[in-house]
Amino acid sequence: MADQDHGALAGREATVIGGGIGGLTAALALARRGARVTVHERAGAYREVGAGIQVSPNAGRVLDALGLRDAFHAASAPSLGVELRDARGALVLAMDFTRARPQASFRTVHRARLLQVLEEAARAAGVEIRLDSPVGTLPEAPLLIGADGLHSRVRLALNGPETPFFTGQTAWRAIIPAEDHARRVSQVFMGPGRHLVSYPLGFGQRNIVAVIERDAWTAESWSQTDDPQNLHRAFAGFGGPVPGWLAQVTETGLWGLFRHEVAARWQDGTRAILGDAAHPTLPFLAQGACMAIEDAWALAACLDADADQPRAMARYQALRRDRCARIVGAATANARNYHLSGPKRLAGHTALRLANRLAPRAVFERFAWVYDHDPTVTA
Repeated sequence: MADQDHGALAGREATVIGGGIGGLTAALALARRGARVTVHERAGAYREVGAGIQVSPNAGRVLDALGLRDAFHAASAPSLGVELRDARGALVLAMDFTRARPQASFRTVHRARLLQVLEEAARAAGVEIRLDSPVGTLPEAPLLIGADGLHSRVRLALNGPETPFFTGQTAWRAIIPAEDHARRVSQVFMGPGRHLVSYPLGFGQRNIVAVIERDAWTAESWSQTDDPQNLHRAFAGFGGPVPGWLAQVTETGLWGLFRHEVAARWQDGTRAILGDAAHPTLPFLAQGACMAIEDAWALAACLDADADQPRAMARYQALRRDRCARIVGAATANARNYHLSGPKRLAGHTALRLANRLAPRAVFERFAWVYDHDPTVTA
């Protein structure tokens, strides 16, 4: 895609703290509109971190608008639907994306491959990316964007210190080889107090995320590792393909799931936050990266449409906050629904099976407001 006609951002300097998915998307969106952008990323190189993610059409429309459709599709795999199954592996409910939204694109991708697509596009657009560049004291900059994640220094500067709430849940992540001709669906296996999600990523890889409720506190960090035997024991009673998948796990990450409030203040006229820095979410609706991508487009579009930067930033927050808060709430509700036990589990699964038989599109339509959203039009 050629650079867009330049508006209020033409020639302006922008500093982005954090070179993850949200930060690189923001940098590219700003550069496309003529800004001179510098990204500070504390890591010394982009590595295979974070395993797989799902990119639904709402975020895919931003990647398309940024001219990344072909590169992104080459780096990712199509997702044809979601299946909810009980712990034994029996089907509870199936959502068929191709039937519900045949023109929409649902994809799965390794985070590292999406970062590579974004990094290459950003550098080609003139963005200066400074790796191994941690930021201690926030720089004085006319336009500073905090895409610096869960422990954001920019969020701290805007909102003061906050205390997240441990949910009593911890999660393992792992990548294993994908079976030949793996079905292009995301599968959720639900058991009392725990669930496991898996989907193929393309390139011969399968992603696994397994969540369990427990009292033991685990730090909120992507970098922790754990003994795979702990994962095996936690899901030893699960059936279907789960035992075969877990037998292939040789290394796994582990992190604690914490509830954060959506930030009250996203900007102060000079500094703005996006993605996890603004609205950390639990990983039960697959929208964390998608919201960051949406935010990035919206912020750049607002800044380019109005030379009054404080007013443009206020519009960005007004445009994004309610939607993001609603998504965070929906993800939290899913966490509860996946982990039902006893009579509630029986009643819940029975209701879902009935809905699957009588109105198979109804569950998808409950979340259509997430997937049908087009940030490139709204902003």
